[in-house]
Amino acid sequence: MVRKRRKLNIVHLHWGFPPIIGGVETHLAIMLPTMVEMGHNVFLLTGTAEGTKVKDNYKGVKVLRTPLMDLNWLYRRGLEGLEEELSELYKRFFDSTKPDIIHAHNMHYFSKIHARLLEREAHRKKIPLILTAHNVWDDILFLDLTLNISWDHIIAVSHFIKREIIGIGYDDRKITVVHHGIDTDRFNPKLDAAKIFKKYPQLKRRKIVLHPARIGLAKGADVSIKAIRLVREKFPDVMLIMCGSKYIIDWGETQQKDIAYFVNLIKWFKLENNVLIDAFKLDEMPQLYAVAHVCVYPSSVGEPFGLTMLEAMASAKPMIVTDSGGMPEIIKDGINGFVIPIKDFEALSARIILLLTDHRLRNRLGYTGRQMALQSYTRQVVTQNTLNIYKELLS
Repeated sequence: MVRKRRKLNIVHLHWGFPPIIGGVETHLAIMLPTMVEMGHNVFLLTGTAEGTKVKDNYKGVKVLRTPLMDLNWLYRRGLEGLEEELSELYKRFFDSTKPDIIHAHNMHYFSKIHARLLEREAHRKKIPLILTAHNVWDDILFLDLTLNISWDHIIAVSHFIKREIIGIGYDDRKITVVHHGIDTDRFNPKLDAAKIFKKYPQLKRRKIVLHPARIGLAKGADVSIKAIRLVREKFPDVMLIMCGSKYIIDWGETQQKDIAYFVNLIKWFKLENNVLIDAFKLDEMPQLYAVAHVCVYPSSVGEPFGLTMLEAMASAKPMIVTDSGGMPEIIKDGINGFVIPIKDFEALSARIILLLTDHRLRNRLGYTGRQMALQSYTRQVVTQNTLNIYKELLS
């Protein structure tokens, strides 16, 4: 006799969701609908975004948006005086959704009020409270909200993140690493990129290097620009695509300052004809990978994971990353891409030139990456690994 799988009511909380674009937002857009496909009821409490409804349905996920979860608005407003309104929001939301599991993402930072009230409500209802740590920070707030909130379990997105959390004294037995997953149908090497070439005719017959991560100093955008200046000496037709987005969580409002610096750097190097900066929609990203010859992510910080690595792999494109954080866990030097030292624009340019010169090597690394994505990093794999953690807590 086959036991019927229990249908769960699963509540997720995060500061943003598409059209907000970022690694966590994309991860949720992949995993949450997959949970619905697997037969569960899934709810998301998230921040507001321009042009969205307060209540919405995203591929079966019931979404509730509120300014009280909008970090951009909260940064400008300040966090004082939110307790009563936020407490009432949590109570109404959990009373209506009746969750078996409460799963928060990156709520071990930004706001003590949100984390404390969430803990109180979960304990009041005796519901397991899970945190996915998509990042770590080096300050007192991170220590406080990681160590002093009673998380029933922490999911770390990489072994690097797990090690960092263990390093501040957290019990390693309460941390499980679950790498992100990717939709290998949506990102695949057989996509037709005609729409992108039509929209950007300047990309035709160019050697295209894609920097798919957010345009910021932390993501190494300046390193990519410096490298392209050297690559242009060998390939005058090289084109670097840098992917911006109108809708991001910009806590501290730093992105525009970074972009202003990059624009000036491009002008200084006279790279205006070799760099394309634009804001791309989420559904345009697979086509950008399709037109790219090489992908780069030269992060300058301890990168927690980097979902763009999986997007490149699923698209059969080699990626060059830095020896930073969790990225070398996924990109293996000389196997599905290359790993270079942080801030080393000369090493980056040398690897780009090698891949643009040797198409057989480029194809081999890309093919291997695609096979690795299919074996270990599909959306079904990451979702099932997460559901297994729920099952253990509930049993």
